[in-house]
Amino acid sequence: MRAIREKLIVKWRMEGEAASHARTDIRIRNVGTIIDEPLERGGTNMGPTPTETLVAALVGCTNVISHKIAHKNGIELKRMHIGAEVEFDRRGVTLAEDVAVPFPTITLHIDVSTDASAEQMTKLQTELAMFCPLAKVIRASGTVLTEHWTVSPATKG
Repeated sequence: MRAIREKLIVKWRMEGEAASHARTDIRIRNVGTIIDEPLERGGTNMGPTPTETLVAALVGCTNVISHKIAHKNGIELKRMHIGAEVEFDRRGVTLAEDVAVPFPTITLHIDVSTDASAEQMTKLQTELAMFCPLAKVIRASGTVLTEHWTVSPATKG
C-alpha cells in the first residue's frame, strides 16, 4: 500500500459577493460564511467584521496548530480555551489617516488542562510561534502578539 503524500505548496480560491456595502458573502470550498458590520455601522450584524474575522482566524489557527504540535509530541490537551484582547487603531478604517500597524497589540490568553510536563509545554509554546502561519504574518506586520498561557492539571474522569 502506498502512503498518501500531502502537497506542501497548495493554491486555493475563495469568492466574496458584496451583498451590500457592509456585508460580504464568502464561499470557500463548499462552505459559506458572512462577514458583516454591526447595525450601528450600517450592517446587518450577521457575522463578524473583517477585522474581527482576522483575529478569529488567529484564535482558530492557534487551536489547530497547538493540537497538531501536542499530538506530534505525545501531549494530550484535555481542554483548551483561547481568549483574545485586541488593540485596534481605527483611524485607517475611518479613512482619517494611514496607519502603519492597525493592530498595535494582540494578547492571547490560552488556558489548557493537560498532564504535560513544564518542558513539554515550553516546547509546544516555542513550536507554536514557529509554525502558526497567522501568528507569523501578524507579527511580521509589526503587531506585538503576546501569548499568556495558564496550564492546569487535567482532571480525571
